[in-house]
Amino acid sequence: MTKSINSSTEIPLDLKILDDLRLLALRTAVDTEARSRGLRFNVGEIGEKLAIAEFKGRSDLPVLAPAPPGTKNIDAISRDGDRYSIKTMQRAKKSGTIYPDREDKDKQLFEYILIVLMREDFTLERIIQLDWNLFCNVRSWDIRMNAWYIARSDRALAGGRQIYPK
Repeated sequence: MTKSINSSTEIPLDLKILDDLRLLALRTAVDTEARSRGLRFNVGEIGEKLAIAEFKGRSDLPVLAPAPPGTKNIDAISRDGDRYSIKTMQRAKKSGTIYPDREDKDKQLFEYILIVLMREDFTLERIIQLDWNLFCNVRSWDIRMNAWYIARSDRALAGGRQIYPK
């Protein structure tokens, strides 16, 4: 994924001239091409890629590498071994869930959580970093999912370190 996803780019085609069937055919073609390039139009995965790219592009931040697929609660790891969970919100009012350890509900699952706020056009709005202690202070419990989440609220995000914009 190139950095240009963060800058607003013009669409080279006026989509309004397409009828519904042609618009759906275009969507299918774009999805097929994206899959062939290993890209997914999944808000969470796009947020992870943008956050990791932001860290890589800044000398004041540690370089992050994606965690192996299927790693619980961890999306990236720093060279120093710090574990990062990355949660992306575009339209949502709360993050995805963070499941506690089954045997020890107070077990530390990561060192940092990055909250990636994304605009409708998939560009970055903000990245906020919370350490484990701050996460524990601002997290909320989802009774139905039996897991933690972060609300998209000033209370939850105000104490964190703003990574983007710098």
